[in-house]
Amino acid sequence: MRVQKELSIIQKTHDFIGWYVPILNKMPLDFKLTLGRRIMDSLYDLLSILIKAKFHANKNEKLHLLLPLNPELEVMRHQTRLLYEFGVFSAKRYEYASKGINEIGVELGGWLRSLQQS
Repeated sequence: MRVQKELSIIQKTHDFIGWYVPILNKMPLDFKLTLGRRIMDSLYDLLSILIKAKFHANKNEKLHLLLPLNPELEVMRHQTRLLYEFGVFSAKRYEYASKGINEIGVELGGWLRSLQQS
């Protein structure tokens, strides 16, 4: 049986969820149930939309799904920064999370550019 290689952005998002969600689940309850829940929901929605876009043959449908993700990533950046500013995240953890979000954003930008140029 041949294993299909996953799109890089989907794999990065999957791996990022695997790193981030366990950390969010260990946060103090007041943060976990508010900001943590919002971040988790956004991450799962992000992964779901990326997978759906992968299977759309029509480029306009892909763009329709993918374009709203940039603002969502920006919201996630701010939510992550708030965790740092509230003292829930260390500087090291904040830096790693920010880097992960940025890497996903770069991949998304590349995918969008390739769709818009074709």
